[in-house]
Amino acid sequence: MKEDNSQPNNPLHGVKLIDILEYLTRKYSWEDLAGQVNINCFKSNPSIKSSLKFLRRTPWAREQVEHLYLQSIRS
Repeated sequence: MKEDNSQPNNPLHGVKLIDILEYLTRKYSWEDLAGQVNINCFKSNPSIKSSLKFLRRTPWAREQVEHLYLQSIRS
Protein backbone atom coordinates (compact mmCIF):
# COMPACT_ATOMS: atom_id res chain seq x y z
CA MET A 1 0.00 0.00 0.00
CA LYS A 2 1.33 3.41 -0.98
CA GLU A 3 1.88 5.93 1.81
CA ASP A 4 0.02 9.24 1.43
CA ASN A 5 2.50 12.11 1.60
CA SER A 6 0.21 14.74 0.11
CA GLN A 7 0.35 16.90 3.26
CA PRO A 8 3.66 16.16 4.98
CA ASN A 9 3.79 19.55 6.75
CA ASN A 10 0.20 19.53 8.02
CA PRO A 11 0.22 18.44 11.70
CA LEU A 12 -3.55 17.78 11.53
CA HIS A 13 -3.32 15.47 8.50
CA GLY A 14 -4.82 12.12 9.44
CA VAL A 15 -6.09 13.33 12.83
CA LYS A 16 -9.84 12.88 13.26
CA LEU A 17 -11.99 15.48 14.98
CA ILE A 18 -13.16 12.91 17.52
CA ASP A 19 -9.52 12.18 18.43
CA ILE A 20 -8.89 15.90 18.94
CA LEU A 21 -11.93 16.24 21.22
CA GLU A 22 -11.08 13.13 23.21
CA TYR A 23 -7.52 14.39 23.72
CA LEU A 24 -8.70 17.83 24.80
CA THR A 25 -11.33 16.47 27.20
CA ARG A 26 -8.68 14.29 28.83
CA LYS A 27 -6.34 17.26 29.19
CA TYR A 28 -8.92 19.92 30.16
CA SER A 29 -12.30 20.00 31.85
CA TRP A 30 -15.32 21.11 29.82
CA GLU A 31 -15.26 24.33 31.85
CA ASP A 32 -11.62 24.94 30.89
CA LEU A 33 -12.43 24.22 27.24
CA ALA A 34 -15.33 26.69 27.34
CA GLY A 35 -12.97 29.29 28.77
CA GLN A 36 -10.50 28.80 25.94
CA VAL A 37 -12.99 28.33 23.09
CA ASN A 38 -16.17 30.32 23.69
CA ILE A 39 -18.81 28.03 22.20
CA ASN A 40 -22.07 26.81 23.75
CA CYS A 41 -21.45 23.12 23.06
CA PHE A 42 -18.64 23.34 25.66
CA LYS A 43 -20.78 25.33 28.13
CA SER A 44 -24.31 23.96 28.08
CA ASN A 45 -24.69 20.22 28.73
CA PRO A 46 -21.40 19.37 26.97
CA SER A 47 -20.69 16.01 25.39
CA ILE A 48 -18.40 14.62 22.71
CA LYS A 49 -21.40 13.83 20.49
CA SER A 50 -22.95 17.32 20.63
CA SER A 51 -19.56 18.97 20.20
CA LEU A 52 -18.75 16.86 17.14
CA LYS A 53 -22.08 17.75 15.55
CA PHE A 54 -21.56 21.47 16.14
CA LEU A 55 -17.91 21.56 15.09
CA ARG A 56 -18.57 19.68 11.86
CA ARG A 57 -21.09 22.37 10.86
CA THR A 58 -19.16 25.40 12.14
CA PRO A 59 -15.77 25.96 10.47
CA TRP A 60 -14.70 28.95 12.61
CA ALA A 61 -15.27 26.99 15.84
CA ARG A 62 -13.49 23.92 14.47
CA GLU A 63 -10.49 26.09 13.57
CA GLN A 64 -10.33 27.39 17.15
CA VAL A 65 -10.51 23.86 18.58
CA GLU A 66 -7.82 22.65 16.16
CA HIS A 67 -5.63 25.60 17.13
CA LEU A 68 -6.03 24.76 20.85
CA TYR A 69 -5.18 21.13 20.09
CA LEU A 70 -2.01 22.10 18.23
CA GLN A 71 -0.95 24.43 21.07
CA SER A 72 -1.55 21.73 23.67
CA ILE A 73 0.41 18.99 21.89
CA ARG A 74 3.36 21.33 21.36
CA SER A 75 3.63 22.24 25.05
